[in-house]
Amino acid sequence: MGSKNGFFSTQDFSIDAKWLIDPRQLFVGPKIGEGAHAKVYEGKYKNQTVAIKVVRRGETPEEIARREGRFAREVAMLSRVQHKNLVKFIGACKEPIMVIVTELLLGGTLRKYLLNMRPKCLDMRVVIGFALDIARAMECLHSHGIIHRDLKPENLILTEDHKTVKLADFGLAREESLTEMMTAETGTYRWMAPELYSTVTLRHGEKKHYNHKVDAYSFAIVLWELIHNKLPFEGMSNLQAAYAAAFKVGLPSNDTISPTQNVRPSADDLPEDLALIVTSCWQEDPNARPNFSQIIQMLLHYLSIISPVEQVMPPKRTTSENAVLPPESPGTSSLMGARDDVGETPKATEENRARGFFCFNWCC
Repeated sequence: MGSKNGFFSTQDFSIDAKWLIDPRQLFVGPKIGEGAHAKVYEGKYKNQTVAIKVVRRGETPEEIARREGRFAREVAMLSRVQHKNLVKFIGACKEPIMVIVTELLLGGTLRKYLLNMRPKCLDMRVVIGFALDIARAMECLHSHGIIHRDLKPENLILTEDHKTVKLADFGLAREESLTEMMTAETGTYRWMAPELYSTVTLRHGEKKHYNHKVDAYSFAIVLWELIHNKLPFEGMSNLQAAYAAAFKVGLPSNDTISPTQNVRPSADDLPEDLALIVTSCWQEDPNARPNFSQIIQMLLHYLSIISPVEQVMPPKRTTSENAVLPPESPGTSSLMGARDDVGETPKATEENRARGFFCFNWCC
C-alpha cells in the first residue's frame, strides 16, 4: 500500500529523505514510556533533546508487515501535518530498527497530570483551555482527512509549564476515505465510539464503516474526565465500559427495566451550555455529533460565559486555526535546514555519555 502523496510505500518501505534521521547522531537516554508495540526514550539528536519512539518489528512475517505498515503511516502523517497542538515531528529511520523522533515535552501525559491532582479538580477555565488545545489539534487532523482513532489522556502531552496540551501518537491514525472499510475495535476501549462495535460480532479480520466522528465521541469522554477528574465509567472494566456504551442495556426506571439506554457518564451536574457540548459529542448517531470547528465555537462561547472579556486567554489560544502552521521555535523546518552542516561534536558526545546517553548504534 503506497501513498498518493509520495510519503511512504510499505512495499519498498521508503521514507522521504528530508525526514531521514542519521542514527549515528542519535543518543538514547532513559526510558520514559512504553506501549504494546513501542518504547519511548528521552534522547539527543544533534544536541537537541528529543523523544525517541522505538517500534518493535514483531516476530512473524504477518506481524512484521503489519507493524511496518503502521510505522510508515505514522511517519507519513507526522511529516505532513504541523500544528502548535500536535507534537512536532523531527524525523525517523527504519534501520537498524524503526524509530520516530519528536520534540520532548517535559510536562508528562494528561493522564499523569490528572492523577497527581486527584481528588482535586481543575479550574474550569483550565479545563476549557485544555479542551480547546485538543479540539484544535483534532480540527487540524480532520481538515487533512486524518482520523486519530485513539484520543485519550495517555496520548495528550503537556508542555513543561503545564499550560498547553499537544496530541501525540499517530500509531492508529488513518486517512479517511469514503470507500475504505475501517478496522473494527481500533483504539482504547474506555474511550472508543460505539460504532466501532456491532450488535452482531464481527468475525476476525472483518472491516466495518465509520468516519471521523469517532474522534468526537472520544473527545467527549476526555472532556468529561477533564471536568470531573475521575475515570469515566468508574467501577467497570475497559470491556464492560465499551459494551455499556455500545449496546442497549437494562437500567432501573420506576421499578421497571428499560432496555433502551446506552450508558454514558453522568452530565446531570453540569451547567447547561457545558452539558450540551459533552452530550452532543457522545451521541449514539455519529451524524448528530458536531465537527471540531463547531466544538471549538461552543467551547469559546462557554469560555466567554465563565470568564470576563479581559481574562479570556490570549488570541493564540482563542482563535480557530485550521490551517497547517509552521512549527514554533526552534521548529522542524529550521532543524531540517540545518541537518547538512550540524553534527555532534566530540565534546558533546562525551557529555552525552557522562549523562547516561548512549549512541543509538551501540544500543542496537
